[in-house]
Amino acid sequence: MHAIFRHEAPGKSAVILSWYKPSPMSLGFYIIMAAQFFSALADNTLLIAAIAILRDVQAPAEYEPLLKTSFTVSYVALAAFVGAFADSMPKWRVMFISNNIKIFGCALMFFDVHPLVAYAVVGLGAAAYSPAKYGILTEYLPHRLLVVANGWIEGLTVIAIILGVVLGGLIIQPNVAQSLLSFNFPLLSTGIDTIAEMNLLVVGALYAVAALFNLYVPDTGVDHKPLKRNPLYLIHEFSHCLKLLWRDRLGQISLAVTTLFWGAGATLQFIVIEWAKAAMNLDLSNASMLQGIVAVGVAIGAALAAKMISLRKSVRVIPLGMAMGLGVILMIFVRDMWLAVPLLVVVGAFSGFFVVPMNALLQHRGHILMGAGHSIAVQNFNENLSILIMTGIYSLLLMAGLSIFAVITLFGLFVAGTMWLVRNRHIQNQRQHDDVALLDDRTH
Repeated sequence: MHAIFRHEAPGKSAVILSWYKPSPMSLGFYIIMAAQFFSALADNTLLIAAIAILRDVQAPAEYEPLLKTSFTVSYVALAAFVGAFADSMPKWRVMFISNNIKIFGCALMFFDVHPLVAYAVVGLGAAAYSPAKYGILTEYLPHRLLVVANGWIEGLTVIAIILGVVLGGLIIQPNVAQSLLSFNFPLLSTGIDTIAEMNLLVVGALYAVAALFNLYVPDTGVDHKPLKRNPLYLIHEFSHCLKLLWRDRLGQISLAVTTLFWGAGATLQFIVIEWAKAAMNLDLSNASMLQGIVAVGVAIGAALAAKMISLRKSVRVIPLGMAMGLGVILMIFVRDMWLAVPLLVVVGAFSGFFVVPMNALLQHRGHILMGAGHSIAVQNFNENLSILIMTGIYSLLLMAGLSIFAVITLFGLFVAGTMWLVRNRHIQNQRQHDDVALLDDRTH
């Protein structure tokens, strides 16, 4: 049986938690997962809705990947502050506040603020939300369950991506949108007159459901650090944490892998849409379904990793990153849906299988070295800086007139080559560690 400690005195909660060892199957864990699922579902539905709005106003094609750039800016610009913010109060409260910022960003788009600006506000909420949603796992669960918990959270996030892009693609279809617009509440005029407004109303309802679950996320009773008011202190503290994690022998490897994965994954979202249009002449609604196919593969890989890979063996999955990069290059030869679907599933499965153990290892090392919120903020800074750089380069390549097939080739070679370098660095670290251990043995 699981108790929610929201209204308990801090001392009492700490005593309860000293003997209570929650499992991933406890009620509190399910509530955390549900809050994350609905918030991620809304984020991904909103992305498709925002792309549709840009196309309605005939914005340049390079604006579409810039949506991801605007969403990500806050993760990088505020990295020094959101980790400290997440560690300064119970995680449920951080998640609730952050989710309301997302609702505000969605409302801005509803009232005709430019999608790049409105989605940037949603990104601000997401940047504050992330250290809390991952940080609570390290507070709530023993480290031996982190790979399993990450399998859950990544799997559900990927399911949210699948359903989000499918839902986003579905509600922009004219026949579905007109059916939704024709629905009227008795004695109530909604004032919803356009497809874009209806889409944003659906997204807002998803965020509201997530906010409701946020209120019931368990308070773990962990002591919180008062938020420092001096921004220079917070920047200095964040810089120290950043150096600490990059210098750690295992932390640097897991951080390098997850940094590359999220940058590549964000870019791949837009590559799939453009590739589907060029190779198979698919519109946005159908191309968004292919994004969901990749996400199905990631979910499969994440589930397999949670079942097969322990925290101790997590670094063994690095070669799958190289396989993912080479697999992406095969997309340039595909022109039929029956080939596209299994290829995208396999690419996604490789991604999910290698990123889940790396994520768990990174969270474990970060929690030991500096605390949950700070370590997740460092992770977010690196991963989202990678997203900014890679989606920015992708936009520049499109502006320069490169074909999507040339971009796919460059992208796949970059991912495979970078993962090869990370693998070599890990081997070098292992040799240095073995040399030091041998030297210690000889001196004793």
